[in-house]
Amino acid sequence: MSRPTSATIHLDALRHNLYRIRELAPHSQVMAVVKADGYVHGLERAARALEGADAFGVAAIADAERLRAAGLSQRIVLLSGFDEPSDLTQLRRLKLDSVVHHEEQLRMLEMDRDPQPLRLWLKLDTGMHRLGFPAARAAQVYQRLRALPQVDSELTLMTHFARSDEFDCDATRAQIDCFARATEGLPGPRSLANSAAVLGWRDAHADWVRPGGALYGLSVVEGAAAASFGLKPAMSLTTRLIAINEVAAGESIGYGGTFIAPERMPIGIAAIGYGDGYPRHAPSGTPVRVRGQRTLTVGRVSMDLLAVDLRGLPEARVGDPVLLWGPGLPVEEVAAAAGTLSYELTCGITRRVRFVEA
Repeated sequence: MSRPTSATIHLDALRHNLYRIRELAPHSQVMAVVKADGYVHGLERAARALEGADAFGVAAIADAERLRAAGLSQRIVLLSGFDEPSDLTQLRRLKLDSVVHHEEQLRMLEMDRDPQPLRLWLKLDTGMHRLGFPAARAAQVYQRLRALPQVDSELTLMTHFARSDEFDCDATRAQIDCFARATEGLPGPRSLANSAAVLGWRDAHADWVRPGGALYGLSVVEGAAAASFGLKPAMSLTTRLIAINEVAAGESIGYGGTFIAPERMPIGIAAIGYGDGYPRHAPSGTPVRVRGQRTLTVGRVSMDLLAVDLRGLPEARVGDPVLLWGPGLPVEEVAAAAGTLSYELTCGITRRVRFVEA
């Protein structure tokens, strides 16, 4: 018998979430971010479900090559930009857009002699302090790029928010204002909004929005469920009970004895662990659903197995389904219990988990 752990990808949820993004930003084009193997929903699988997007955003040329091989013809934007001169050949071969964010990339472009124009996105640092030219250099860098015959005449101007998930924080407003001042008078489309900004900063929508986590039904705002914005979870992580044991009061469960049974109690053993990507640091009390009913984990997560409290579930049997997250149990709730982000949980699913589509 094969291991019963699986991740079901809900294609209709992906399509619904894209539709919802378009409802929220009706005047913007949508770049669907599919980096990290489509947040581990499957690069090609996610992109085909999201084929109604105007462009895809990827982190690596290899991902763009996979999308082209899958027959997807939309614009594809290399979000981290090119790293060496030979990458420019790949950009042209695959008909990719690229972000430009660093002086070294400018030098590569100025040394490039291929006349085929490249379509570029000029990234400005307005407060994230990760990638991007200083906002004060916007006009200078813009003019250098426009002077190059090997650069397409349309330059998209972009920035990235550091705290857009905090709707009452002044930092995003300061970044929006900084970007507006830096780009004043410079022709070209604008792109500012990531998922959280699509949801909470309407005046940052501009010409292009760049949703990532929201497309997968992940929470992108601290303390707010994705469902509260009309988004649906695109992944269900499930397994089955492979044993049910009675444990006496006072007995410890699992490695390290971190959970002591307060009374005689039935313990279910589910076939999932950190070897599958379930977070090892999830404490006792992390929610799960068995046979559709809510219960809690007990003890330490091991590599292959997870113990759950079956008190109140006298009907539970070996072989019963266990939902770790998905419809009925938001992944952000599990992430909050584990002290992490929903993004990390979905991106942490390992290769031994079987992926299926629904």
